[in-house]
Amino acid sequence: MLPYVFCIILIGIGLYTVLTKKNLLKIVIGFCLIEYGVNLFIVMVGYRWNGLPPIMLTPDDKTLFVDPIPQALVLTAIVIGLATTAVLLAIVIRVYKRYGTLDLTELKRLKG
Repeated sequence: MLPYVFCIILIGIGLYTVLTKKNLLKIVIGFCLIEYGVNLFIVMVGYRWNGLPPIMLTPDDKTLFVDPIPQALVLTAIVIGLATTAVLLAIVIRVYKRYGTLDLTELKRLKG
């Protein structure tokens, strides 16, 4: 139960950061925190306490095993998250080079 609480706290901190901060770099960090929380949640859904690795099972074995599908999905999500973070950081760098600031209120004032 405790790891699920950590997942919710991590997602909550990321959501708070995205919704309340005005710095673009902090918003990107908030998106990363949300992603890490969701990935941790997916891994915890597939985990079984005292479970065996699925490679150790025989066809007639009825013991609990750790589900490998969520782990594979999280590996894919990590790669996609890395690409998304790289794109977001590239956009932040371009915005900073063009406007000289990362503050959203300042960017709205400069644009208008």
